[in-house]
Amino acid sequence: MSTVSRRPALTPRQLTRTGERLSFVYLERCTVHRDANAITAQDAEGTTHIPSATIGTLLLGPGTRVTHQAMSVLGETGAAVCWVGEHGVRYYASGRALSRSSALMEAQARQWASQRSRLAVARAMYRLRFPDEDPAGLTRHELLGREGKRVKDCYRAQAARTGVPWRGRRYTPGDFTSGDAVNQAITAAAQCMYGIAHAVVTSLGCSPALGFIHSGHELSFVLDVADLYKTEIGIPLAFDVAAQDEEDTGPRTRRALRDRINETSLLNRCVDDIKRLLLPDPAGSIPLGDDRDVVTLQSDRGHQVASGVNYDGSEDYGDELW
Repeated sequence: MSTVSRRPALTPRQLTRTGERLSFVYLERCTVHRDANAITAQDAEGTTHIPSATIGTLLLGPGTRVTHQAMSVLGETGAAVCWVGEHGVRYYASGRALSRSSALMEAQARQWASQRSRLAVARAMYRLRFPDEDPAGLTRHELLGREGKRVKDCYRAQAARTGVPWRGRRYTPGDFTSGDAVNQAITAAAQCMYGIAHAVVTSLGCSPALGFIHSGHELSFVLDVADLYKTEIGIPLAFDVAAQDEEDTGPRTRRALRDRINETSLLNRCVDDIKRLLLPDPAGSIPLGDDRDVVTLQSDRGHQVASGVNYDGSEDYGDELW
């Protein structure tokens, strides 16, 4: 029996704080089980013990099986779990948000609820994508027009850089092979970026649906976040892949994008960008993945009071609600 399995049961106050955890652990083609306060990954080469309280997000790739007991200990220690494609490229589902706090979700809802602040976030997103241009004062329609022009310019610039013929963006939903090699690569890169953005958005506890540029879809905010890196990472990489070979464009694009994500620490950048967009003071303390369960009640004038207390005020009524 390992030393991990002999540890006493953890309390929420003893859990490893988010800043001290591994950002993510990726597993594939194994069975994930529990051994005391650790999860185990068992495959043909043996069994590996991983202290569950040191995991920020567990990514379950192809060929993994996870037991109920493993999910139980991961939930107790505050780890997020995502079911993903090979090497974490595609996002399929998630177990829970990494954050127990609703602070970031509430910040998103506040920014989204006001037409003025929603437009301000849309402008901030444009500024992140194109830092050489100031979108202050632009209307939504003007933002869309400017964005469309910049994307077209990016296509032409990448075609000239790589020598790949460019005849315009062509994509038929449900028919991936109908486009030429570069269009297939662009589509594959976009799908991967959507999965990555989805994983980050849900792990932070944000709403995938409350978008600031996209609207009316359950993944509107995911599309917003993924587009932040379209002209910087997705489109140039797609042209590079198409310039190398026209065969197996989709798989090669996904592998190349996986490597680029690791090289650029894109997941960490995604987290920082979302906080910068949604929070009035991104340097302030928002305890993402905090180890405390804090529930309050809304009172007047925006004040919050402790939960678990009866506020009837009569002396013959117990103080505790339960």
